[in-house]
Amino acid sequence: MHNGGNKLEVYILLTDTGTLFTKMIKMFTRDQLNHASISFSQTLDKTYSFGRKKPANPFIGGFVEENLNCKLFNRATCAVYKCQISSDDYEKMIEFVQQIEEEQQQYKYNFLGLFSVLLKKEWNRGNAYFCSEFVATTLKQGGISIKSKPANLVKPKDIIYSGQFQCIYEGQLRNYPSLNNIKTFVTKTKRESKFFHIDTLCIKLAKSIVS
Repeated sequence: MHNGGNKLEVYILLTDTGTLFTKMIKMFTRDQLNHASISFSQTLDKTYSFGRKKPANPFIGGFVEENLNCKLFNRATCAVYKCQISSDDYEKMIEFVQQIEEEQQQYKYNFLGLFSVLLKKEWNRGNAYFCSEFVATTLKQGGISIKSKPANLVKPKDIIYSGQFQCIYEGQLRNYPSLNNIKTFVTKTKRESKFFHIDTLCIKLAKSIVS
């Protein structure tokens, strides 16, 4: 156990992967970076969120330890933020994430929750999170509340505008210091092509709702 007086750091990674599903969400939020993840290391070697379990299919989602070297993040723009917390709060956050990781089969991606954010209507769905909802819930374990909002209404930008985080990097994710050796993948796989139409349908649906 750490001494409760020691200060440790938690990191928030906001990204724009440029996928059509991300563009759909951007239509609603009007924000540039619409995916949030949390890490307990400046190197981002272990980064957690709720997102795609299969990179080619946006509808198979849940708790993920993200592989920042995969093609989904290869061309992503990002911003990295840090916040100092006590070691006790740090451990509470880690324990929360570890518990979800151990029971991840019981958790789902909260697609319907995205619409509750759009409508500004609180909706608790139990074992289901979208990315910023998960990050906000994790931070809450360490006593960090985001703009006095319930976690299921928190958007990624709410986290960075809470005044508790300091930006340490902005730019291409692959150029982040600890990821300089990231491998680039330029060939779209047949599997990715198979699910390309799913993202396209998402965009059409979003346009019909927004217009």
